[in-house]
Amino acid sequence: MNERPRILLFTGDGKGKTTAALGTALRAAGHGMRVLVLQFVKNDATTGEISAIESFENIDIVQTGRGFIPSPDSQEFTQHREAAQAGFAQATEAVLSGKYALIVLDELCVAVAHGLIAEEDVLELLDRLPAGLRLLLTGRDATPGLIDAADTVSEIRCVKHAMQAGRPAQRGVEQ
Repeated sequence: MNERPRILLFTGDGKGKTTAALGTALRAAGHGMRVLVLQFVKNDATTGEISAIESFENIDIVQTGRGFIPSPDSQEFTQHREAAQAGFAQATEAVLSGKYALIVLDELCVAVAHGLIAEEDVLELLDRLPAGLRLLLTGRDATPGLIDAADTVSEIRCVKHAMQAGRPAQRGVEQ
């Protein structure tokens, strides 16, 4: 079957975009599909999702980010942009490889919004998606161009978050 590619986008200021994307990855893996999760901003190999995903034979997870993005005038910003560019090169190679049925580009929207990756480069890649590929983009501040290019867009809105009350991130929930 020569199925059209599908682009999904999870954005918004609420908690749960990555969690929802990982749920989609688990669903695809449960159907025997090969999955890649490429994380653009995150850089913590001790998270629960990394530990859990490593037990799946058909899900690969790669972190290419350097953590929280500094302001553009910071000396570290260039290193973050270089890491994001390297991650995007990996994403492009994976998309065109035909190896994966689902690719999650976690926090790609954040990388674009912060100027680490050009929106035009992402839109060009989206135009080149092979038949049958499912591509899921996540992150706050999705640009209008990415929203327009997606087939399905979900916005996750923060109503209340424990961290606003001074409660730290909790293992098993935020970590």
